[in-house]
Amino acid sequence: MEIKETPDLWVLRARKRLRIPDIKQAALEYAPQFEKQIADSRLKAAGPWLFVSHNLPRNGKTFFDWEICRPVEKPEGYDGAMELHHLEPIIVASKMHQGSLRTLFTQGYAPLVAEIEMSRHIFSGESREVYHGWNGPGASYQRVEIQFGLAR
Repeated sequence: MEIKETPDLWVLRARKRLRIPDIKQAALEYAPQFEKQIADSRLKAAGPWLFVSHNLPRNGKTFFDWEICRPVEKPEGYDGAMELHHLEPIIVASKMHQGSLRTLFTQGYAPLVAEIEMSRHIFSGESREVYHGWNGPGASYQRVEIQFGLAR
């Protein structure tokens, strides 16, 4: 587990209330919209995809608030259809998951949650997934950084 501050980012953002099993389909639906908006607005992507969750549940049945974000260089002027949002830095407990998305929760989230719970840190309610090495849905190898916001 690494404790660190996240970067200051400008992102295009879409938000949805969903369940954990719904994330894959939502991401597949939103991704082309982001790419089109970036191209149409002459924006420049400035980092890997981020998923932001608020009060992520520990089961697949409970709904929660989810955001899909694509970092972009801060534009001088922007009037696109998608929301441009400023993600301010937060302090997180972080761990890199390398492997299949099928093992993201058992080998990524679970050990990190256990470490945080054993430490003196308190969850803020925000968590993030940063897709550093996205190899497409179903790929056997991904590099996903899991981040849990920490209360100050």
